[in-house]
Amino acid sequence: MNRREFLASTSLLAAESSALADTPMPMGNLGKTGMKISRIVVGGHHMRVNGEAEGIKIIRRAIDLGVNFFDSAHLYHKGESDVTYGKALEGGLRQKVFLHSKAEIYTYDGAMKELEETLTRMKTDYLDLWSCHQVSKHSDVDQLLGPKGSLEAFVKAKQQGKVRHIGFTGHHDPSIHVRMLESFNGWETVQHPVNLVDPHYESFILNVLPKVRAKGLGLLGMKSNAIGALTQLKVATIDECLRFAWSHDIDALVSGVETVEQLEHNVAVCKAFTKMNPVEMSMILDRTKSGPIGQKAERYKRSITGASLVRPHRDGDLADA
Repeated sequence: MNRREFLASTSLLAAESSALADTPMPMGNLGKTGMKISRIVVGGHHMRVNGEAEGIKIIRRAIDLGVNFFDSAHLYHKGESDVTYGKALEGGLRQKVFLHSKAEIYTYDGAMKELEETLTRMKTDYLDLWSCHQVSKHSDVDQLLGPKGSLEAFVKAKQQGKVRHIGFTGHHDPSIHVRMLESFNGWETVQHPVNLVDPHYESFILNVLPKVRAKGLGLLGMKSNAIGALTQLKVATIDECLRFAWSHDIDALVSGVETVEQLEHNVAVCKAFTKMNPVEMSMILDRTKSGPIGQKAERYKRSITGASLVRPHRDGDLADA
């Protein structure tokens, strides 16, 4: 590429970027919380993969593009994701965003300690949403629901005004989500995978999503690309992954982006989104069911024991698929 071609291409990119910034961000309600949120959420782990400086650029560019929902967790990068938000949101930006972080310790004392550390790192005195992070096993549920479990910390923190809303997340086992929903009526949000191979194996879309919606809770989709596996395995393009997720009844999609360019692309897909019709949905599911599916595509899922869960018809045993 010569200098003239380079200048022409960069001018075109600048024009496209400006147009992208001027297009309104699709917004929605987060369940019954009363909060208006952008339909795309910046994922806190991927945001920090390329270091603090790039993370700050991603956060601030996202705000410029109309994103108001930002995700993090005490666990991500040993707390450095939280720290990055604290630096990126200085100068009054904190008050313009909906900030979400999570605690993965399931005891009262442990969760409260993590909350205080998160607030310090983020340089804020409250979270808009605090979630019980990656609940994975029934023993986790036993602990968090039991005496001096982390559920008590979540309820207490909301009473104290340190968090405005509470929820839980997970991606291993839909039966865990079902039990969490049935065990406590105070959850306000739920986060789980929503992608175009999920319906073929131990499905959150089939088993959890309808129950969340029946309760009127906020629903956050994640892992639309199965942590990169679906594009790596050539199951689908990133645009197909994003459009499929937004075509379901979710309030917002947590999107893992590692560069400003990836952010701008995903935001552009969000702003241009049109819902898949039933024929399109059927065609893409017919295409993806031929594989790879199961743990070859969603390696984070585990075998489940929930007898009441809906399982799609399939030939043979795909437990190890």
